[in-house]
Amino acid sequence: MTKIVGISGSLRKASFNTGLLRAASQVMPEGATLEVHTIAGIPLYNADEEAETGIPPAVTALKEAMIAADGVLLVTPEYNNSIPGPFKNAIDWTSRPSEDIAKVFGGRPFAIMGASPGGFGTILAQNAWLPTLRTLGTDAWFGGRLMASRAGKAFSPEGELQDDAVRDQLRRFMDGFVQFIRSRG
Repeated sequence: MTKIVGISGSLRKASFNTGLLRAASQVMPEGATLEVHTIAGIPLYNADEEAETGIPPAVTALKEAMIAADGVLLVTPEYNNSIPGPFKNAIDWTSRPSEDIAKVFGGRPFAIMGASPGGFGTILAQNAWLPTLRTLGTDAWFGGRLMASRAGKAFSPEGELQDDAVRDQLRRFMDGFVQFIRSRG
């Protein structure tokens, strides 16, 4: 069984990105699962807080899920043409302490996708993630891109995917990512 952890980088209840992640969990290929996670409950990173109280429980839970998975899927919104601060903050927390970077990220399969109300999807946010993924030593998959643009039309007001073309694209994306993970070992 191939296990993927997907992390939505949005805090909104009716988030397009959380909806895209939930839809991805419904179109997984045979023998693969997708566990949905969010960044809810992760505080702002503060090295003083880390030194005083250690890693927050929400961060520890996310790190443990990432380590237990065969691959990690980042589902990113795009704010002001880049990575949303809360999402980058969550990934920064999961790289703490620095001795854990190899265990959480090193050589592990990562993929990026996202949804946006704009016409360009999340292309700039996805590109902005690349230096971070490279620095953390991930094995990023570039075999497909999924940038659900004009998400207000593709999703219901509650954040549920209702566009069959996006669902088909999502199915192909997840098939490709699972094949990539399986080809590595």
